[in-house]
Amino acid sequence: MDKPSINRRLAVYPGTFDPITNGHSDLVARAAPLFERVVVAVAESPNKGGGPGFSLQERIALARLALADLPNVEVRGFDCLLAKFVEQIGAGVIIRGLRAVSDFEYEFQLASMNRHLIPQTETLFLTPAEQYSFISSSLVREIGRLGGDISGFVHPAVQQAMRQRWL
Repeated sequence: MDKPSINRRLAVYPGTFDPITNGHSDLVARAAPLFERVVVAVAESPNKGGGPGFSLQERIALARLALADLPNVEVRGFDCLLAKFVEQIGAGVIIRGLRAVSDFEYEFQLASMNRHLIPQTETLFLTPAEQYSFISSSLVREIGRLGGDISGFVHPAVQQAMRQRWL
């Protein structure tokens, strides 16, 4: 099967999005005007941190609800190496978020490895708005599991799904 040609106006924002947070949504909203299309690529990641709290299909559905107001954004799941997924859809850019300096070393390693695996694709780092810079999915999951208020951190549909899951 031939690989699609690389489209520099097509970006992929990969992650587990377990759950998608307002920080993730903020980054997608920042990226959307820069590209013709942004694919939010939800990784299956069954081995990450003991497994995700939501299934792949649930995470895709929640991301679609949270990002429904962005017409050039598509949410898709994937269960392969990111480089393979990026090549399959012909994306020219990988978007990664940097919340703090502590994220940089890991993200730099990922970007370097992706550059080695798919040299025709660039990595673009974006930072979230300050009010979202401390939000992480793992913290939101922990607060949600313990019955804390997560309304300021996630879309209302995500909050409802978490309530149903853990309360």
